[in-house]
Formats: sequence, C-alpha cells, structure tokens
Amino acid sequence: QVQLVESGGGLVQAGGSLRLSCAASGSVFSINAMGWYHQAPGKQRELVAAITSGGRRNYADSAKGRFTISRDNAKNTVYLQMNSLKPEDTAVYYCNANLGAFREVWGQGTLVTVSS
Repeated sequence: QVQLVESGGGLVQAGGSLRLSCAASGSVFSINAMGWYHQAPGKQRELVAAITSGGRRNYADSAKGRFTISRDNAKNTVYLQMNSLKPEDTAVYYCNANLGAFREVWGQGTLVTVSS
C-alpha cells in the first residue's frame, strides 16, 4: 500500500509562484514513477509533469519552461515548482504514483487558484 499526501496549494496572483509537495509513505519501493495532474472544473484530469525513479522527466506543453518537477528520494517526496502562473493554471492538482502492472495511487488533491 502506498499513501500520498499533497500540500502547497493556495491562491496566488498571475505571474506568481507556488511549490507543491507530495509525500509518499508505505510501500514506496514499489513506485516506478510519480507525477502531477490537474483537473479544472468541467474538464478532464490531465498530466502536468512526471518523473521516473531514474529521474527522467516529461512535461505537458503548457508546463514546459514554467514548471519543474523534482524528487527527493530520501524524503520520498516529489515537488512541482510552478512559476509564471497563469489564470488558466487554476485547477485541483493531484499527485499520482505509478506502481506498474496498471496499478496507480492518487492523492487527495490540492487546489491552486491563480487570480488575474
């Protein structure tokens, strides 16, 4: 069993920054990759950024150049540094852990609101 707890969401003005954190606990050795997704009202959940256990990263086009995903293996924590935030980044952000074999775990979500 893997549990994920997100933190760091909040209200920020356009152009500002936030850092989201996702702490994993439990059977963390089974995690292959971790990622951040967001879901805006009335829209589907979409990948923002992901990082593998080997450190390989990939980003949604909307996140490239503005967001950075990183992980601290000693703390079993993944971060999403979000800079130059835009109102369209407003969404609930979810942490995801990919355990392989079509298994995955989701965090409870943290709300990010970017005001114009």
